[in-house]
Amino acid sequence: MDIKNFFSGMFGGGSQNILHTPNGDFNLAKSSDRKRMKKMVIELQRTTDALTRKDIADWRNAWQMAINVDNPNRQRLYDIYRDVDIDLHLSGCVRQRVGFVMAKSFKLVDAKGNKNDQAHHYFDQAWFKQTLEYALAANLWGHSLIELGDITTDGDGCPCYTDVKLIPRKHVIPEYGRVIQQIGQDWTTGIDYRSAPFTDWLIEAGRPDDLGLYLKAATQTIPKKNMLAFWDSFGEIFGMPMRIARTTSRDPKEMGRLEQMLKGAGASQYMVAGQDTEIEFVESGKGDAFNVYDKRIDRANSELSKLIIGQTMTIEDGSSLSQSETHLEVFENLVESDCTMLRDIVNNQLIPRMVKHGFPVKGLRFEWDDAVDYTPEQQVAYETMVADRYEVDPSYFAEKYSMPVGERRNAQPMLPTGEDDDTENNQQKKREKLIREYFNRLEKELMEHSPQDIDTNKVLLDTLLQTRRKSFFD
Repeated sequence: MDIKNFFSGMFGGGSQNILHTPNGDFNLAKSSDRKRMKKMVIELQRTTDALTRKDIADWRNAWQMAINVDNPNRQRLYDIYRDVDIDLHLSGCVRQRVGFVMAKSFKLVDAKGNKNDQAHHYFDQAWFKQTLEYALAANLWGHSLIELGDITTDGDGCPCYTDVKLIPRKHVIPEYGRVIQQIGQDWTTGIDYRSAPFTDWLIEAGRPDDLGLYLKAATQTIPKKNMLAFWDSFGEIFGMPMRIARTTSRDPKEMGRLEQMLKGAGASQYMVAGQDTEIEFVESGKGDAFNVYDKRIDRANSELSKLIIGQTMTIEDGSSLSQSETHLEVFENLVESDCTMLRDIVNNQLIPRMVKHGFPVKGLRFEWDDAVDYTPEQQVAYETMVADRYEVDPSYFAEKYSMPVGERRNAQPMLPTGEDDDTENNQQKKREKLIREYFNRLEKELMEHSPQDIDTNKVLLDTLLQTRRKSFFD
């Protein structure tokens, strides 16, 4: 549904005074119906954003306008956010956080927790991934109002949306749930997008009063941008030696010619002057620019890292393995909170709207697929351990590895009489050795990690795998 053109196709055919909508007919001859329509018809008139220099005073004034209770206006604040968004270090932090969330697998489950592979196809689409990214951007900008596109079918004949669009944030007044036609209008003149028919085609992410992480990030990106500009000015002034020309001539033409030669010397580094003219190059003694400017820029980058990803070591250099693991755990907690937010939006807003639009997803819930991903070596050890202890359906291996599997053969060949005792002794020794290896590994894990952080199943799998490798080479 395109809000901008939603009402453009409703006036065709029939009486000119009757307006047909999905929520009933409106008689435009009646003043009451005309008043109702004035609150719903909207055509957004977008304007070009002003790219002007911003400072901390502008940021504070824009913040004050955004938190105005009577007439909140985020226009100037979003102009500052646009400058914040182009910071390179900040962009790297944002992409790292968003990338970890978007890389996670998801599944659709029914009330009993059973996975529905067919429903997964409805969400494995470009429009859904774009919806998740728009929703994640609400953490940065404070709010996102996402409009679902028209319903069509994909290449497999399954229903899907054509695309999703982000309603321009400057036109949205989330504090009162309104969309205004022109920037600067009072919120009372806008339409209520939280009421029908608009709410059926809109997804709202973020709290109405949240101004996003970019509000805090601006306190670092603005000084950082200024420091970079000051450093460029420093390099322009003190980076090259100053050239001084002294002459005894008082002829204005001669002095003008000498000045032009100094200006035009450039990279050629030579000029033609009279015998009574002295040229001097004065080297700059200012050498602390690195400590002044670069240290401030580094501090701004570290503050931005802490704001967006909660720490610094996953995007900057770390000092030790234990510290980097702690920082990674902090970052994973942020990723988990983003995943929880997206899950709630999909289950509480998107899926109910998809059901209204005819998608066969009623009764399903969106969940992140947190199944353990084993390495190939761990998977082999895991399957071997299970197959040695339990009867495994041959179809499991046939479907997983796409290979024909027959009846299980006897894994214990008949041995000659008199060797049974030796075989049992060897097996007993192997079991004892395996147990020792397992507890040795477990002891090492306890020295490095707390008990609740140790995965005993993984320790056992690694022990089995290492034991089999030793047996192979022995």
